[in-house]
Amino acid sequence: MLKPKPLLADFLDLETSARPEKFIPIYEPTLGEREEAAVLDAVHSGWISSNGKYIREFEGAFAAFCGVAHGISVSNGTTALHLAIHALGIGPGDEVIVPALTFVASANAVHYTGATPVFADVDPHTWAIDPAAVEALITPKTKAIMPVHLYGHPAPMAALNALADRYGLLVIEDAAEAHGAQVGQQRTGNLGHVAAFSFFANKIITTGEGGMVTTNDAALAARCRRLRDHAMPPERRYWHDEVGFNYRMTNLQAAIGVAQMTRIDEFIARKRAIAKCYQAALCKVPGLTLPVELSGYTNVYWMYSLLIDENYPLTRDELILALREHNIDSRPFFHPLDTLPPYRRTVPSPTALRLSQQGLNLPSAPSLTDDQVRYICDTLRALGRR
Repeated sequence: MLKPKPLLADFLDLETSARPEKFIPIYEPTLGEREEAAVLDAVHSGWISSNGKYIREFEGAFAAFCGVAHGISVSNGTTALHLAIHALGIGPGDEVIVPALTFVASANAVHYTGATPVFADVDPHTWAIDPAAVEALITPKTKAIMPVHLYGHPAPMAALNALADRYGLLVIEDAAEAHGAQVGQQRTGNLGHVAAFSFFANKIITTGEGGMVTTNDAALAARCRRLRDHAMPPERRYWHDEVGFNYRMTNLQAAIGVAQMTRIDEFIARKRAIAKCYQAALCKVPGLTLPVELSGYTNVYWMYSLLIDENYPLTRDELILALREHNIDSRPFFHPLDTLPPYRRTVPSPTALRLSQQGLNLPSAPSLTDDQVRYICDTLRALGRR
């Protein structure tokens, strides 16, 4: 039985350490003149808080990109998830099935409502939630399934939606890491009842902080808009007949988002090109398992992620240190949620635990140059020959 243990990578401060001049970071935002011009325009307009033209423009552009009717901008990806779950009426006594391998915000957003996150193991190839594991966990208390499109590959939405239809459940996409990923011709954000996105600085497009709820349900969209602004109805100012939240995005953030939306296809194309370079250079290195892209799916490779097994001469944690010595940033996979103190179970999900202990994210920003990608791959191959 695999058991969770402290990992060396847990104690590395990769974000704040002094960086050498030629250090290749795990991610960095791509910002330029368009973003600067939009922010200055918002500043000069005087509308810098949660009103202004860029809020509506960004919501409309992102909703259209996802192929949905409604986009509701919010302060970050976690509040997007919480708002969606709360607006659906999920609360105390309810259960939401969440993948064991994801960022903690997926579980926390469920917990904030008073509902209970229940952890399903993940598929060993796609690393996304396993429909068979989900079905085994459904009880009369289950109200929703929350697939996460981990590191940019969509979850198995057809199977999950079929389960939801069979058992009368809701499907809440956590699409924080998968802007523009597709199942067939449908993009994430349009694959369930409602979806949540993050625009943190390391996401495919960014507003610094920020998030978005997307849905085709007009009533749900209206409820999310009302709840994000202290549950104040637009027709009666300063009247609050229920507890709401201050989850609004600012016009300054939305201005950056509008500019980023003009480049989102460029960013995704570049990330897929970078992934293709990694794949070609690393596919024959013993001990490395590369990410998949299943037939009919489009992986946007938010992070180019791989697994390090016993056939590679370094452990995953040793490799993180070795890469750092070569001025290359990297980071481990998330800890399984059922190994974290707030959510710990006696027996953790075995596949999620194994992936967590072997998984490594490589530099993945669209701004990576071809020379940098070659250098990273050359370094991985050289370290693999030790």
